[in-house]
Amino acid sequence: MASPVSPCTPKIQNGTEWISLLQKKVASFLFLLLLLSVIFLFSTWYSSHNFTFGGKEALRDSALLTDHLELNLTEQMIAHDEAISPSNYSFPESFSSEASFEISDRNAPFAKTRNCQMYGKPPGYLYWRWKPDECDMPRFESKSFLDLVRGKKMAFVGDSLARNQFDSLLCLLSQEETPLDVYHDPFDKFRTMHFPTSNFTLMVMWSEFYVQGIPIIINGTATASFDIHLDIINTKWTSQLPGLDYLIISGGNWFFRVNYLHENGSRIGCVNCREENLKDYGIAYAIRRVVRKALESIISCQNCDGLVTLLRTYTTSHFENGSWFNGGDCNRTEPLDEREINLEGIEWEVRKIQNEEIERIKMMDKDAKKHFGILDVTKAMMVRADGHPGAFYNKKWFNNANDCLHWCLPGPVDMWNEMLMLNLISSSSFD
Repeated sequence: MASPVSPCTPKIQNGTEWISLLQKKVASFLFLLLLLSVIFLFSTWYSSHNFTFGGKEALRDSALLTDHLELNLTEQMIAHDEAISPSNYSFPESFSSEASFEISDRNAPFAKTRNCQMYGKPPGYLYWRWKPDECDMPRFESKSFLDLVRGKKMAFVGDSLARNQFDSLLCLLSQEETPLDVYHDPFDKFRTMHFPTSNFTLMVMWSEFYVQGIPIIINGTATASFDIHLDIINTKWTSQLPGLDYLIISGGNWFFRVNYLHENGSRIGCVNCREENLKDYGIAYAIRRVVRKALESIISCQNCDGLVTLLRTYTTSHFENGSWFNGGDCNRTEPLDEREINLEGIEWEVRKIQNEEIERIKMMDKDAKKHFGILDVTKAMMVRADGHPGAFYNKKWFNNANDCLHWCLPGPVDMWNEMLMLNLISSSSFD
């Protein structure tokens, strides 16, 4: 069974590597900087001309860093809140060595709530680039991506991290072409954007469990717990499958709360409830069941031949000293060392389940009418404790919490779409 496989799939046993674009060749750079400083001092002391700063020809730290440290930001901030003066932020010119790509639209759509630089986060988290084992990950190219998906339709399905990836892709593609906002619901959980020149439709659909999840109401107020019906798919997203060319599903984070599991109309147990006379099935069991149900619903879709489905693997939060509303923070300024991550915890178990369920559904698709693959980002993101908004985000909804779950935009999440592009290149052979 053929399936989309990235040519840069990391070897898990050897791990992945985030290369610091600032720290690379530091020793040689410091020596060179010292040498240049000496030359500079002598030249200014003995020169017959005054040294002035100004214009494009002025000496620029960024140009020097780029020449010697291979500094290239994965993405540049391309939008800002209208209430904030543009002079507070600098945008690299297209001719500048600071720009990793030509900026064509500085007012492109952007997820302002997670534009961490806008809210004061130091930009060090941008100076790391993911390198898979034994190959280089090509940088994202908006034009090439739009060429690949010309006349196509793509949807992201999942929770707020699916939206995180959708927002990243929307921003990246807006560098090449300005999309039209053709639909969004009142709560902005379902949104459709259209790129008219490329005739490409990009959608995001909220479904935190894939299946039917009903909030538990106590005294007229919704609690944080849900009744999850393992055998009833959420048709709000599956009804949109016909006509799609690409589907990216993800999820898992909403299972780390107290939830109750239902099957055949009856409560069969729970997750994290610790209640007498009620079986706690655990997070892994519940996730396996809903992933399996989602994939089976996709494969049974009657008008979905040719659909490419990619499951983006689980990504963990990096709360320290607490969690969302009890003082948790994420103040790291650089990625964790690989020795600091745990490959035996629930995060790795969820990733394993997701991979197993994808392999299972491939075996079921005997006629190869649909195609399934993995965007395996788990280990790469486990080390990126520095890439979350933390305190640096729009606190419209949470005034008293640090966000150590979602990812800054631009930031490490952009790598997911670099990996997505590689998978699209592979899947183009199915057309």
